[in-house]
Amino acid sequence: MTQPFYVSPEQLMKDRADFARKGIARGRSVVVLGYDEGIAFLTENSSGALHKISEIYDRIGFAAVGKYNEFENLRVAGVRYADLRGYAYDRADVNARALANAYAQTMGAVFTTEAKPLETEIVVAQVGAGQKEDQIYRLSYDGSVTDEPGYVVMGGAAEELTDRVREAWQPAMTLPQALTLARDVLAGTGENQRELSVANLEAAVLDRTRLRRTFRRLHREHLTELLQDEAAQ
Repeated sequence: MTQPFYVSPEQLMKDRADFARKGIARGRSVVVLGYDEGIAFLTENSSGALHKISEIYDRIGFAAVGKYNEFENLRVAGVRYADLRGYAYDRADVNARALANAYAQTMGAVFTTEAKPLETEIVVAQVGAGQKEDQIYRLSYDGSVTDEPGYVVMGGAAEELTDRVREAWQPAMTLPQALTLARDVLAGTGENQRELSVANLEAAVLDRTRLRRTFRRLHREHLTELLQDEAAQ
């Protein structure tokens, strides 16, 4: 009788984590930054139909890196969760923290029970009445949740890019300043620096000056104007 193949639980979890991290690192980075009037999202994405940045609810946005089909399923589930909660209770009862907890349960369950973990990381962000009320949550492939301090970078060389954002980011930045910083971070430095065309960027904001539907996608013409305004100053 042959002995069954045995893998320790510690090794199994490590292998799953390594697999998920490698898949996420292959994706183009997403930068999320708080600015004086809201929260900005910027990423490399040449597709005009397959979005990595989306609206979830009135004041809540969503961004993701990794496998598109996996994070798109998470986005759709988040929209359904928010719609049902808003309908059953009140629109004000839908918040990013509860949504992040729901995502954490789903992603954690997949990581521990399914044959393959999700190769995706997501950000759930909610804009408040002021910057102190803004919320940015980062959720990893294993369901762990991090409350981020006003900015976050996911995918690609996330640690290196986060260091660059940390050095330059200021809470009182204007939208053109935040977008310019995010673009420069995505473009890289030194020998790895690239020229990023606006045609290859996807951008959106949660604009606290709007009364209810705060999510606003920045079309390429508007994004070009904002980046040019900052360059002219």
